[in-house]
Amino acid sequence: MRRFNRIAAIFAAAAALISCATKNTVISGVLSDGANKQLAVKLLDVNRYQLLDSIKTTGSGSFSYQLDIKKGRPEFIYLFYGNRQVASLLLNSGDHVMVRTDTLGAYSVEGSEESLKLQQVENAHNAVIREISRILERESNPEASINRAYVNYYRDRVKYVMNNPHSLTVVPVFFQQLTDGLPVFSQSTDGLLMRNICDSLKTIYPESRYVKALEKEAQSRLNMLEMNSMIQDANEVSFIDIALPGLDGKTKKLSEVQSKVTMVYFWSTTADQKMFNLDGLVPLYEEFHNKGFEIYSVALDTDKTAWASVVRGQKLPWINVCDTRAEQSPYIAMYGVSSVPMLWFLVDGEIDPDAKVSKLSDIRSYLRKKL
Repeated sequence: MRRFNRIAAIFAAAAALISCATKNTVISGVLSDGANKQLAVKLLDVNRYQLLDSIKTTGSGSFSYQLDIKKGRPEFIYLFYGNRQVASLLLNSGDHVMVRTDTLGAYSVEGSEESLKLQQVENAHNAVIREISRILERESNPEASINRAYVNYYRDRVKYVMNNPHSLTVVPVFFQQLTDGLPVFSQSTDGLLMRNICDSLKTIYPESRYVKALEKEAQSRLNMLEMNSMIQDANEVSFIDIALPGLDGKTKKLSEVQSKVTMVYFWSTTADQKMFNLDGLVPLYEEFHNKGFEIYSVALDTDKTAWASVVRGQKLPWINVCDTRAEQSPYIAMYGVSSVPMLWFLVDGEIDPDAKVSKLSDIRSYLRKKL
């Protein structure tokens, strides 16, 4: 039994050494007024903190923590004392940083340029928030002063992200708020800047969770910009126009369709919807097309090649377009697409809000009444 315990201890020690060896990033530090205190180590998981571990300082307030960060995927790591954030770090694989902080969060960091930039970003943000608080306390009509502070800070942050297109510290900048409900980057046109910076970041950090989150936000802003433009143009017709590329790559507009009744058909190339094309829509199209019926089919698929293969393989005779933004498509919100397939009908160029169709027999009955 004694020999067995000794062997087990050797294996446990070996496992501990292997575990330490895989943790390639080290945070060392001192909590100046925190002897024998607990610190929490948290990772920013896009929009929430994830608790990684807790560490206890020594009698002199020193601490050390090791973690594994994948190469090419830097992480935002934060140290907390209680509910107070006392250090902010942006760490790459292999970083060895030294942090000096106190329980109030006055800290310095060495060994990581990105962490230094992150500290500067947070200091600038905190400074403008304090400025706005002072304005609210001192002025009875603070709107003009707050607006001036906002504009100055916005311009400064635009300059920062333009000057640091390859630094992940720009990601939190894009999501900063001055007060609850007042984002610094609050305009739909900011999506253009986000997209440009995101494209730069993707050349270095293509797998970063933070770059992917920024890309999603950029696409959302651009969708809003496109939606606003389309709503303004919708005064010319009674519906929001759709303009997407067809099989030949040329843009095909819904407003250019000339037919008595047009069915706007949102779908994706899943097996059941492919069967609905062949078993349902093709016979229906052959029956009513010569009477003034047309289908404007919008595929919501990220894989344009697969969509084109389905359309050609099934020889679908109507107007086929594809939106590779899929669930990010602005047309989903514009046309209230909660699931696919979904149908809308235009009659003589007007949306028919009373068209109640949920199955093939309903469509056939509807077309017989309208054509």
